[in-house]
Amino acid sequence: MQKLLLTIDSVNTKLGQLFGWLVLALTLFVTYEVVSRYLFSSPHAWAFDAMNMMYGTLFMMAGAYTLSKNGHVRGDVLYGFFPPRLQAGLDLALYILFFFPGVIALCWAGYYYFEESFVIRETSSLTTDGPPLYPFKAVIPIAGITLLFQGFVECVYCVACLKQGDWPSRDKDVEEVDLDKLKDMVHADDITGEPGSATPNTQR
Repeated sequence: MQKLLLTIDSVNTKLGQLFGWLVLALTLFVTYEVVSRYLFSSPHAWAFDAMNMMYGTLFMMAGAYTLSKNGHVRGDVLYGFFPPRLQAGLDLALYILFFFPGVIALCWAGYYYFEESFVIRETSSLTTDGPPLYPFKAVIPIAGITLLFQGFVECVYCVACLKQGDWPSRDKDVEEVDLDKLKDMVHADDITGEPGSATPNTQR
């Protein structure tokens, strides 16, 4: 079971990192379109659709990755002060009551949304001969499935925390800078002097 959980975590992490490259692709594409439009007076009618699809794909496929890294926004003003078992109990209840029904509905509706688009070979109506939309709409159920699997993983971790009294260890990835860790790295405790002074305490 542990191996399966780590595999799902690993797959969603790799997917998140893979689709994260869309940030660079989107940046380069927007730059190209701006240069083409304003310097060469040669805009592309399909550019707006392409940008929306790239951003939408990035946004949807980052969901499971963000969940695996506990990166989704939460109202944790009080949550952070709760003991691990209470946190796990709240998380488990919320997953069962809200997360799974919502994600299952996303997968179900997303599949039919894609199927209808594929059958009629839907294209964008914003421009003449717009790009096809069904490959983009296929991302909806795929993203929902990755979220669903990651949700099962999170529930197992919640149950483990309820049993052990502490959260199990997780794979680490890129994180925001933690101020306390940064202070430890630069040995901020060794700094002396008046408040606000940055004079290091050196030995001569």
